[in-house]
Amino acid sequence: MSGNRKGFTLMEVLVVLAITALLAALLFPIFAQAREQGRKAVCSSNLRQIGLAFRMYGQDYDGCFPNNGDPFLWMGRRWRWLVQPYLALVAQRDPTDLTNPNKSVNHRPGILICPSDATAPVKWDSTSYGYSAAFYHTPAQVNAMTKEDLWRWPRFPCVSQSEAAVQFPAQKALAAEWLTNHDPPPVGWWNWRGSRNYLFVDGHVKYLPARAIHPAVDGYPDINLTVDGVAGRDVE
Repeated sequence: MSGNRKGFTLMEVLVVLAITALLAALLFPIFAQAREQGRKAVCSSNLRQIGLAFRMYGQDYDGCFPNNGDPFLWMGRRWRWLVQPYLALVAQRDPTDLTNPNKSVNHRPGILICPSDATAPVKWDSTSYGYSAAFYHTPAQVNAMTKEDLWRWPRFPCVSQSEAAVQFPAQKALAAEWLTNHDPPPVGWWNWRGSRNYLFVDGHVKYLPARAIHPAVDGYPDINLTVDGVAGRDVE
């Protein structure tokens, strides 16, 4: 009976550990990829719901897209206030800084935040999506604008654009993720790298590489400055 073994030898334990480590190394990327696909789907759903909110806004404002005269409305922290009533959000202006649209209190971002976006929660009040400035500037204005007009030195007054003026609703992007959250590195619309989810005027959402977007007036895949504005198109 002395020949019966109980337990494992050190060598057997090491072999099992090596096999376990190998399997983990093989499976972890698969699990990570599956998790990211799920987050991407949530992000796409967020944009579809945002598209519905824009549509409801238009129904209440004579078929026009959001515009409150703010040249920086394309930034997520700004346009959210106009469509908030249609998104069942409860955020309020910060009482210590009421005139600042970039700050809020009681902000539960809900569909305004992409689950893969690590930047927005710490920099942009948990708002991941940008709104195209082409929807509150005329096509002629857009064709004369530069990137600096969007974020530094606005020279053009805001002019509401109507849904009827959109000539290619399935090809003109209304909003999109600002960063390439699902395809690192995280870069914005002024860069030709990466991919992101785009919401189009007709309500559909598509995940596209920046290279699939037509060059805008500023030479980037920038849906703010689509050539000919709402009369133009961002994709074929």
